[in-house]
Amino acid sequence: MHAVIRRVGLALLLYALVVTLVFVLVRAAPGDAADFLIPPNATAADAAQLRAQLGLDASPLVQYARWIAGVLRGDLGASFVERRSVTSLLMDALPFSLWLGATSLALTFIIGVAVGAWQGSRRRGAGDTAVTIVTTAIYAAPSFWLALGLVAVFTAGAARWGFPAVLRLPAFGFRDPSAEARGLAGFVDIVRHSIIPVSVLALIGAAGIARYTRTIVADLAGQEFVRCAVAKGVSRGRVLRRHVLRNAWPPLIVLAALALPGLVAGSVFVESIFAWPGMGRTMLRAIAARDYPIVMGATLIYAAAVIAANAAADALLPVVDPRRRS
Repeated sequence: MHAVIRRVGLALLLYALVVTLVFVLVRAAPGDAADFLIPPNATAADAAQLRAQLGLDASPLVQYARWIAGVLRGDLGASFVERRSVTSLLMDALPFSLWLGATSLALTFIIGVAVGAWQGSRRRGAGDTAVTIVTTAIYAAPSFWLALGLVAVFTAGAARWGFPAVLRLPAFGFRDPSAEARGLAGFVDIVRHSIIPVSVLALIGAAGIARYTRTIVADLAGQEFVRCAVAKGVSRGRVLRRHVLRNAWPPLIVLAALALPGLVAGSVFVESIFAWPGMGRTMLRAIAARDYPIVMGATLIYAAAVIAANAAADALLPVVDPRRRS
Protein backbone atom coordinates (compact mmCIF):
# COMPACT_ATOMS: atom_id res chain seq x y z
CA MET A 1 0.00 0.00 0.00
CA HIS A 2 2.87 2.34 0.85
CA ALA A 3 4.44 1.69 -2.56
CA VAL A 4 1.15 2.51 -4.33
CA ILE A 5 0.77 5.79 -2.44
CA ARG A 6 4.38 6.66 -3.22
CA ARG A 7 3.89 6.00 -6.95
CA VAL A 8 0.69 8.02 -7.08
CA GLY A 9 2.42 10.90 -5.29
CA LEU A 10 5.37 10.85 -7.69
CA ALA A 11 3.01 10.74 -10.67
CA LEU A 12 1.08 13.76 -9.40
CA LEU A 13 4.32 15.63 -8.71
CA LEU A 14 5.58 14.89 -12.22
CA TYR A 15 2.23 16.00 -13.66
CA ALA A 16 2.43 19.30 -11.79
CA LEU A 17 6.02 19.88 -12.93
CA VAL A 18 5.19 19.22 -16.60
CA VAL A 19 2.16 21.51 -16.55
CA THR A 20 4.07 24.28 -14.77
CA LEU A 21 7.01 24.03 -17.16
CA VAL A 22 4.73 24.30 -20.20
CA PHE A 23 2.97 27.30 -18.64
CA VAL A 24 6.32 29.06 -18.18
CA LEU A 25 7.58 28.19 -21.66
CA VAL A 26 4.51 29.37 -23.59
CA ARG A 27 4.59 32.70 -21.79
CA ALA A 28 8.32 33.05 -22.32
CA ALA A 29 7.76 33.06 -26.10
CA PRO A 30 7.80 36.53 -27.72
CA GLY A 31 4.43 38.25 -28.01
CA ASP A 32 1.04 37.23 -26.67
CA ALA A 33 -2.48 36.65 -27.96
CA ALA A 34 -3.29 40.37 -27.85
CA ASP A 35 -0.59 41.05 -30.46
CA PHE A 36 -2.50 38.84 -32.92
CA LEU A 37 -5.97 40.11 -32.03
CA ILE A 38 -5.37 43.85 -31.92
CA PRO A 39 -6.39 45.57 -35.19
CA PRO A 40 -3.62 47.48 -37.01
CA ASN A 41 -5.32 50.82 -36.31
CA ALA A 42 -5.86 50.16 -32.59
CA THR A 43 -4.56 52.63 -30.05
CA ALA A 44 -2.41 51.85 -27.03
CA ALA A 45 -5.53 52.23 -24.86
CA ASP A 46 -7.34 49.65 -26.97
CA ALA A 47 -4.42 47.24 -26.61
CA ALA A 48 -4.33 47.72 -22.85
CA GLN A 49 -8.07 47.15 -22.60
CA LEU A 50 -7.87 43.91 -24.60
CA ARG A 51 -5.01 42.60 -22.45
CA ALA A 52 -7.05 43.38 -19.35
CA GLN A 53 -10.05 41.49 -20.78
CA LEU A 54 -7.87 38.48 -21.51
CA GLY A 55 -6.18 38.65 -18.10
CA LEU A 56 -2.77 39.25 -19.66
CA ASP A 57 -2.16 42.45 -17.74
CA ALA A 58 -1.41 40.53 -14.53
CA SER A 59 1.97 39.06 -13.66
CA PRO A 60 2.73 35.47 -14.80
CA LEU A 61 2.49 34.27 -11.19
CA VAL A 62 -0.99 35.74 -10.80
CA GLN A 63 -2.04 34.30 -14.19
CA TYR A 64 -0.78 30.89 -13.09
CA ALA A 65 -2.65 31.08 -9.79
CA ARG A 66 -5.87 32.05 -11.59
CA TRP A 67 -5.47 29.24 -14.09
CA ILE A 68 -4.78 26.60 -11.41
CA ALA A 69 -7.80 27.79 -9.43
CA GLY A 70 -9.94 27.40 -12.54
CA VAL A 71 -8.58 23.91 -13.24
CA LEU A 72 -9.37 22.80 -9.68
CA ARG A 73 -12.94 24.01 -10.26
CA GLY A 74 -13.09 22.07 -13.55
CA ASP A 75 -12.93 25.27 -15.63
CA LEU A 76 -10.21 25.38 -18.31
CA GLY A 77 -11.20 28.87 -19.39
CA ALA A 78 -12.15 30.17 -22.82
CA SER A 79 -10.15 30.40 -26.01
CA PHE A 80 -8.67 33.85 -26.63
CA VAL A 81 -9.20 33.54 -30.39
CA GLU A 82 -12.43 31.57 -30.79
CA ARG A 83 -14.04 32.81 -27.56
CA ARG A 84 -15.36 29.31 -26.87
CA SER A 85 -14.96 27.06 -23.87
CA VAL A 86 -11.62 25.23 -23.99
CA THR A 87 -13.31 22.08 -22.70
CA SER A 88 -15.81 22.20 -25.56
CA LEU A 89 -13.09 22.76 -28.18
CA LEU A 90 -10.91 19.93 -26.90
CA MET A 91 -13.81 17.51 -26.53
CA ASP A 92 -14.72 18.18 -30.16
CA ALA A 93 -11.15 17.39 -31.25
CA LEU A 94 -10.40 14.51 -28.85
CA PRO A 95 -12.33 11.72 -30.67
CA PHE A 96 -10.34 12.32 -33.88
CA SER A 97 -7.03 12.10 -32.01
CA LEU A 98 -8.17 9.00 -30.10
CA TRP A 99 -9.10 7.27 -33.35
CA LEU A 100 -5.76 8.16 -34.92
CA GLY A 101 -3.68 7.35 -31.84
CA ALA A 102 -5.40 4.10 -30.81
CA THR A 103 -5.42 2.68 -34.34
CA SER A 104 -1.79 3.65 -34.92
CA LEU A 105 -0.64 2.23 -31.57
CA ALA A 106 -2.42 -1.08 -32.15
CA LEU A 107 -0.95 -1.49 -35.64
CA THR A 108 2.47 -0.37 -34.41
CA PHE A 109 2.72 -3.24 -31.95
CA ILE A 110 0.97 -5.88 -34.05
CA ILE A 111 3.23 -5.24 -37.04
CA GLY A 112 6.37 -4.40 -35.06
CA VAL A 113 6.26 -7.45 -32.79
CA ALA A 114 5.43 -9.80 -35.68
CA VAL A 115 8.23 -8.48 -37.89
CA GLY A 116 10.76 -8.33 -35.04
CA ALA A 117 9.93 -11.86 -33.87
CA TRP A 118 10.33 -13.16 -37.43
CA GLN A 119 13.71 -11.41 -37.74
CA GLY A 120 14.92 -12.60 -34.35
CA SER A 121 14.10 -16.21 -35.15
CA ARG A 122 16.03 -15.95 -38.45
CA ARG A 123 18.84 -13.63 -37.44
CA ARG A 124 21.81 -13.10 -39.72
CA GLY A 125 19.91 -14.51 -42.70
CA ALA A 126 19.35 -12.72 -45.97
CA GLY A 127 15.74 -11.94 -45.05
CA ASP A 128 16.77 -10.54 -41.68
CA THR A 129 19.36 -8.27 -43.30
CA ALA A 130 16.92 -6.99 -45.92
CA VAL A 131 14.19 -6.27 -43.39
CA THR A 132 16.70 -4.57 -41.06
CA ILE A 133 17.72 -2.19 -43.85
CA VAL A 134 14.08 -1.36 -44.61
CA THR A 135 13.04 -0.84 -40.96
CA THR A 136 16.11 1.29 -40.25
CA ALA A 137 15.36 3.51 -43.25
CA ILE A 138 11.70 3.92 -42.24
CA TYR A 139 12.57 4.60 -38.59
CA ALA A 140 15.10 7.26 -39.59
CA ALA A 141 12.71 9.00 -42.00
CA PRO A 142 11.08 12.19 -40.68
CA SER A 143 7.33 11.74 -40.27
CA PHE A 144 6.52 14.76 -42.48
CA TRP A 145 8.75 13.41 -45.28
CA LEU A 146 7.11 9.99 -45.15
CA ALA A 147 3.66 11.63 -45.04
CA LEU A 148 4.31 13.74 -48.13
CA GLY A 149 5.77 10.71 -49.93
CA LEU A 150 2.67 8.60 -49.28
CA VAL A 151 0.43 11.47 -50.36
CA ALA A 152 2.37 11.77 -53.63
CA VAL A 153 2.17 8.03 -54.31
CA PHE A 154 -1.50 7.45 -53.49
CA THR A 155 -2.99 10.64 -54.93
CA ALA A 156 -1.25 12.10 -57.99
CA GLY A 157 0.90 9.00 -58.43
CA ALA A 158 -2.10 6.68 -58.26
CA ALA A 159 -3.81 8.54 -61.10
CA ARG A 160 -0.64 8.74 -63.20
CA TRP A 161 0.31 5.08 -62.79
CA GLY A 162 -3.21 3.75 -63.23
CA PHE A 163 -3.75 2.38 -59.72
CA PRO A 164 -7.14 0.70 -59.10
CA ALA A 165 -9.77 3.07 -57.71
CA VAL A 166 -9.56 1.43 -54.29
CA LEU A 167 -5.88 2.51 -54.01
CA ARG A 168 -6.53 6.15 -54.89
CA LEU A 169 -6.77 7.45 -51.37
CA PRO A 170 -7.88 10.86 -50.08
CA ALA A 171 -5.04 12.79 -48.51
CA PHE A 172 -6.63 15.42 -46.29
CA GLY A 173 -9.40 15.72 -43.75
CA PHE A 174 -11.40 13.12 -41.84
CA ARG A 175 -14.19 12.59 -44.34
CA ASP A 176 -15.26 13.76 -47.76
CA PRO A 177 -16.83 17.20 -47.19
CA SER A 178 -19.23 16.71 -50.10
CA ALA A 179 -20.32 13.22 -49.04
CA GLU A 180 -23.54 12.61 -47.18
CA ALA A 181 -22.94 8.91 -46.62
CA ARG A 182 -24.13 7.43 -43.36
CA GLY A 183 -23.86 4.04 -41.72
CA LEU A 184 -21.45 1.59 -43.34
CA ALA A 185 -20.72 3.87 -46.30
CA GLY A 186 -19.82 6.71 -43.92
CA PHE A 187 -17.54 4.43 -41.92
CA VAL A 188 -15.78 3.28 -45.10
CA ASP A 189 -15.24 6.94 -46.05
CA ILE A 190 -13.66 7.61 -42.64
CA VAL A 191 -11.41 4.55 -42.94
CA ARG A 192 -10.22 5.63 -46.41
CA HIS A 193 -9.31 9.07 -45.07
CA SER A 194 -7.51 7.42 -42.14
CA ILE A 195 -5.28 5.05 -44.11
CA ILE A 196 -2.43 7.43 -44.98
CA PRO A 197 -2.15 9.29 -41.63
CA VAL A 198 -2.44 6.04 -39.66
CA SER A 199 0.13 4.40 -41.94
CA VAL A 200 2.65 7.20 -41.33
CA LEU A 201 2.51 6.79 -37.57
CA ALA A 202 2.24 2.99 -37.63
CA LEU A 203 5.12 2.46 -40.07
CA ILE A 204 7.58 4.60 -38.13
CA GLY A 205 6.50 3.14 -34.80
CA ALA A 206 6.48 -0.46 -36.07
CA ALA A 207 9.99 -0.04 -37.50
CA GLY A 208 11.29 0.93 -34.05
CA ILE A 209 9.35 -1.83 -32.26
CA ALA A 210 10.59 -4.40 -34.80
CA ARG A 211 14.23 -3.53 -34.16
CA TYR A 212 13.72 -3.72 -30.40
CA THR A 213 11.76 -6.99 -30.61
CA ARG A 214 14.40 -8.52 -32.86
CA THR A 215 17.07 -7.86 -30.25
CA ILE A 216 14.94 -9.32 -27.44
CA VAL A 217 14.00 -12.44 -29.41
CA ALA A 218 17.59 -12.99 -30.56
CA ASP A 219 18.84 -12.74 -26.96
CA LEU A 220 16.17 -15.08 -25.65
CA ALA A 221 16.78 -17.57 -28.46
CA GLY A 222 20.26 -18.12 -27.09
CA GLN A 223 19.07 -18.89 -23.56
CA GLU A 224 19.48 -22.38 -22.17
CA PHE A 225 15.76 -23.06 -21.69
CA VAL A 226 15.12 -22.28 -25.37
CA ARG A 227 17.97 -24.50 -26.55
CA CYS A 228 16.62 -27.26 -24.32
CA ALA A 229 13.16 -26.97 -25.92
CA VAL A 230 14.70 -27.14 -29.39
CA ALA A 231 16.76 -30.18 -28.39
CA LYS A 232 13.56 -31.93 -27.29
CA GLY A 233 12.20 -31.54 -30.80
CA VAL A 234 9.71 -28.73 -30.16
CA SER A 235 8.84 -26.95 -33.40
CA ARG A 236 10.26 -23.50 -34.12
CA GLY A 237 6.83 -21.86 -34.06
CA ARG A 238 5.92 -23.41 -30.71
CA VAL A 239 9.27 -22.42 -29.20
CA LEU A 240 8.77 -18.87 -30.43
CA ARG A 241 5.22 -18.58 -29.04
CA ARG A 242 5.51 -20.52 -25.79
CA HIS A 243 9.05 -19.77 -24.67
CA VAL A 244 10.44 -16.71 -26.41
CA LEU A 245 7.52 -14.29 -26.83
CA ARG A 246 6.09 -15.12 -23.41
CA ASN A 247 9.35 -13.93 -21.84
CA ALA A 248 9.58 -10.96 -24.20
CA TRP A 249 6.33 -9.35 -23.02
CA PRO A 250 7.67 -7.50 -19.91
CA PRO A 251 10.18 -5.33 -21.83
CA LEU A 252 7.68 -4.84 -24.65
CA ILE A 253 5.09 -3.52 -22.19
CA VAL A 254 7.64 -1.03 -20.88
CA LEU A 255 8.41 -0.07 -24.47
CA ALA A 256 4.71 0.53 -25.14
CA ALA A 257 4.63 3.08 -22.31
CA LEU A 258 7.81 4.73 -23.54
CA ALA A 259 6.51 4.84 -27.13
CA LEU A 260 3.40 6.82 -26.25
CA PRO A 261 5.14 10.23 -25.97
CA GLY A 262 6.66 9.71 -29.41
CA LEU A 263 3.29 8.74 -30.83
CA VAL A 264 1.72 11.87 -29.33
CA ALA A 265 4.46 14.10 -30.76
CA GLY A 266 4.21 12.42 -34.15
CA SER A 267 0.43 12.74 -34.24
CA VAL A 268 0.71 16.51 -33.73
CA PHE A 269 2.65 16.91 -36.98
CA VAL A 270 0.64 14.28 -38.86
CA GLU A 271 -2.63 15.99 -37.93
CA SER A 272 -1.23 19.28 -39.15
CA ILE A 273 -0.03 17.83 -42.48
CA PHE A 274 -3.28 16.01 -43.21
CA ALA A 275 -5.63 18.74 -41.92
CA TRP A 276 -6.89 16.25 -39.34
CA PRO A 277 -9.32 17.99 -36.97
CA GLY A 278 -7.75 16.53 -33.83
CA MET A 279 -6.06 17.87 -30.73
CA GLY A 280 -2.61 18.01 -32.31
CA ARG A 281 -3.68 20.41 -35.04
CA THR A 282 -5.76 22.40 -32.55
CA MET A 283 -2.75 22.73 -30.26
CA LEU A 284 -0.40 23.81 -33.06
CA ARG A 285 -2.80 26.53 -34.16
CA ALA A 286 -3.17 27.66 -30.55
CA ILE A 287 0.61 27.85 -30.10
CA ALA A 288 0.96 29.96 -33.24
CA ALA A 289 -1.78 32.32 -32.01
CA ARG A 290 -0.51 32.34 -28.39
CA ASP A 291 -3.92 31.01 -27.34
CA TYR A 292 -2.73 30.02 -23.88
CA PRO A 293 -5.92 28.40 -22.52
CA ILE A 294 -6.07 25.88 -25.37
CA VAL A 295 -2.34 25.10 -25.14
CA MET A 296 -2.61 24.46 -21.42
CA GLY A 297 -5.81 22.45 -21.75
CA ALA A 298 -4.22 20.18 -24.36
CA THR A 299 -1.13 19.87 -22.18
CA LEU A 300 -3.26 18.64 -19.29
CA ILE A 301 -4.71 15.87 -21.47
CA TYR A 302 -1.45 14.85 -23.16
CA ALA A 303 0.54 14.81 -19.92
CA ALA A 304 -2.17 12.80 -18.15
CA ALA A 305 -2.22 10.23 -20.98
CA VAL A 306 1.56 9.74 -20.95
CA ILE A 307 1.85 9.52 -17.16
CA ALA A 308 -1.14 7.17 -16.95
CA ALA A 309 0.40 4.91 -19.61
CA ASN A 310 3.61 4.63 -17.60
CA ALA A 311 1.64 3.90 -14.43
CA ALA A 312 -0.38 1.23 -16.27
CA ALA A 313 2.83 -0.38 -17.51
CA ASP A 314 4.18 -0.52 -13.95
CA ALA A 315 0.96 -2.15 -12.80
CA LEU A 316 0.97 -4.72 -15.63
CA LEU A 317 4.56 -5.85 -15.19
CA PRO A 318 3.87 -8.06 -12.13
CA VAL A 319 0.96 -9.64 -14.01
CA VAL A 320 3.04 -10.76 -17.00
CA ASP A 321 6.30 -11.33 -15.10
CA PRO A 322 5.91 -13.39 -11.89
CA ARG A 323 9.48 -12.52 -10.87
CA ARG A 324 8.36 -8.95 -10.15
CA ARG A 325 5.47 -9.87 -7.85
CA SER A 326 7.64 -9.85 -4.78
